[in-house]
Amino acid sequence: MAPVAVTPPAIEVKSLETKPRKPTLARANTANMSTKRKIICFSDFDGTIFMQDTGHILFNSFGCGSERRQVLDDQIHSGERSFRDVSEEMWGSLDVPFEDGFEVMKDALDIDVDFQTFHEFCVNNHIPFNVISAGLKPVLRRVLDHFLGEDASKHIDIVANDAHISDEGKWKPVWLHDTELGHDKAKSINDYKDGARLESEDGTIPMIVFIGDGVSDLPAAREADVLFARRGLRLEEYCIENKLPYIAFDTFADIQREVIKIAKIDDEKTHGKGLPANFNPRANMWRRASSKAAVPLFAAMTPSIEEKAFLWPEAFSALKTPLEGTPLEALESAPIAAPAA
Repeated sequence: MAPVAVTPPAIEVKSLETKPRKPTLARANTANMSTKRKIICFSDFDGTIFMQDTGHILFNSFGCGSERRQVLDDQIHSGERSFRDVSEEMWGSLDVPFEDGFEVMKDALDIDVDFQTFHEFCVNNHIPFNVISAGLKPVLRRVLDHFLGEDASKHIDIVANDAHISDEGKWKPVWLHDTELGHDKAKSINDYKDGARLESEDGTIPMIVFIGDGVSDLPAAREADVLFARRGLRLEEYCIENKLPYIAFDTFADIQREVIKIAKIDDEKTHGKGLPANFNPRANMWRRASSKAAVPLFAAMTPSIEEKAFLWPEAFSALKTPLEGTPLEALESAPIAAPAA
């Protein structure tokens, strides 16, 4: 039987009470901040909103297995094979119908304990929250519907690859972009900006927030005015190594607190007009440079293995000092240099 695109059917929402949760924000105030600047959030999914990787759960249980997956991961990190090429093999190794795979996935996943509160905060403050992922959209949508409920999940846009999944359990990704990554997250953010025409008539520019955890988030992280990196994981390590401004987080409670602080400081300094107080000129130079072509105009002279593997779009201009101290203070004080011409 020929494979067809899968749109997962509705299911009964799982009560989060089945897994004890201890949110760090005890019913935090999610009311409207009444600040003027538009804020837009983009977030990775696997390892960021959820602690585990949806694909890894499936591959380990129904596909190539954990040992082969580790070999394939190493091939990506070494630059031997592209992310898209390896992912084709991983997804192609699956032999499980969607429903059976999801039953295992839902029991293995843990959502960030404060994500639901943060999402409520975004909805109440008219902050668009967009999942931007290298995973498969049918999987991500079903997981969000299950853990959040469909009413809450519908407020989250998902930008990810599609999939053809046969009734017999064969999986084939349908890539969003014809690139080595399959999904160019940086391009997706720029397409979102262009499509939504977020720059107002008076020239006011929205504040772009990106939340991630891994090396595959680097191109999208480069587009942000404010970058949140999950503490102790590869994205934070990369930011430290390259002296890139970021804010570490343990749960989405940390993100909510910092977004409130940053929004209020911006309101005091700019009254919501013109550029954000923490505007990232490097990201916006890249947006302008890449607006007419997907091929980056800036090239790193000596890219690392990881940068080659994930097509890091341009060379950094390193900051003079590492980011230290209070996250918000560090973010405000860190100089941001434009990339070399």
